[in-house]
Amino acid sequence: MGELEELYDRHGGEVAFFIVYIREAHPEHGWVLADNRREEIALMDPTSLDERAAVADACVARLETRIPILLDDIDDGVASAYGGWPDRLYLIGRDGRVAFQGERGPDGFKPEQLGSAIGAELS
Repeated sequence: MGELEELYDRHGGEVAFFIVYIREAHPEHGWVLADNRREEIALMDPTSLDERAAVADACVARLETRIPILLDDIDDGVASAYGGWPDRLYLIGRDGRVAFQGERGPDGFKPEQLGSAIGAELS
């Protein structure tokens, strides 16, 4: 999150930044990461928007992010429309179209590419 937070600090006055919390990538009844076990993270995949909000709040606290969080509805409409699972970076341009679509994370989660796209959009 460090590089993303740096972009937020640098461009937050010019670009609206949001993290959209979507379906849980590593729920207890799914693909659990060893790192989650070591860090004592154990989450069930939420079945209601209230549960998703609680998990998102825990995520915000653990990541210590200042970027505003939005919630995808429990039907995962945003994740489906944007192919956001497990994570992906987007920039929506001034014209409302997708100006940048990063590759699927975690390997494709490259804030420096988003930074270049922001620079091009603002110039």
